[in-house]
Amino acid sequence: MLKNITIGQYFPGETLIHRLDPRVKLLGTFAFIIALFFINSFYPYILVVAFIFSAVKLSKVPLSYILKGLKPLFIIISITFLINLFMTRGEILFEIGPLDVTKEGLFQATFMALRLIFLVMGTSLLTLTTSPISLTDGIERLLKPLSKVGVPAHELAMMMTIALRFIPTLLEETDKIMKAQMARGADFESGNIMKRAKSLVPLLVPLFVSAFRRADELAMAMEARCYRGGDNRTRMKELKFQRLDFVVLSITTVFIAIIITYRYI
Repeated sequence: MLKNITIGQYFPGETLIHRLDPRVKLLGTFAFIIALFFINSFYPYILVVAFIFSAVKLSKVPLSYILKGLKPLFIIISITFLINLFMTRGEILFEIGPLDVTKEGLFQATFMALRLIFLVMGTSLLTLTTSPISLTDGIERLLKPLSKVGVPAHELAMMMTIALRFIPTLLEETDKIMKAQMARGADFESGNIMKRAKSLVPLLVPLFVSAFRRADELAMAMEARCYRGGDNRTRMKELKFQRLDFVVLSITTVFIAIIITYRYI
C-alpha cells in the first residue's frame, strides 16, 4: 500500500504540462477543486472527465500510475459511499436488513465518491508534473503580495514544499522498517483492529525517531549554509508567464465558467 501513494512524488518529463509555469498549475488546481464543489449533478462530470483525461494525456503520466494513488484512499471512499447510501432519506429502492437503500441515497453516494476520486486525481497530477523547487517558487510568488501585511510567504512555501518532498522519503523509510520488523516476527496484517493497532507501535517509534533526525540534519545543513529565508535571494530561473500559460489559464477559466453557469442555470 505504501508504494501506491503518489501524492508528493514527481514524475519527470518534458511535456506541455511539465513546462507550464507552476503558478498556472497551482491556480488551475485550486480552480479545479472549487469547480468540483459547484457541481450538483452528474452531467458536469462529463466535462470534468474530459478535462482530467486531456491533462493526463498531455502530461504523458501513465493513467495507471495516477489511479494507483486511489488505492490507499479506498477505505475512506467506501465509508463515504456507505454513509451517504444508508443515511440519506427518500424513495426506498430495496432493503438490506434494517437498512434502507433510497434512490436519493444511491445518487448522493455515487456523487460524493466521484467527487473524492476526481479531487485526488487532480491534486496528484499537480505534484506529479511539478518539481519541488518549482512548486516552492510558485507558491512563494503567489503568496508574495500577502507579505506586505506580515504573512511569511517564503517560509510558508518552504514548509509546504519540504513536507511534500519528504513524503516519498518517509514512505521508503516506513517500508524498510516494516520489512525489518517482519523479519523479526512482527505481524501487521492478522488479528482484530486493536491487535493491528498495537502491532504498529514497533513501527511508529523508529519512524518518528528517523523523522526527527532527518529534520534536525536538514536544519543544521540550512544553518551551515547561512540560510536566511527569502531575503535578497536570487534565482537561476525567474518565473515568467509565456503564451502557453495564458492559453491554459483561459481554458481553465472557461471550464469554471461553464460549471458555475450550469449550476445556476
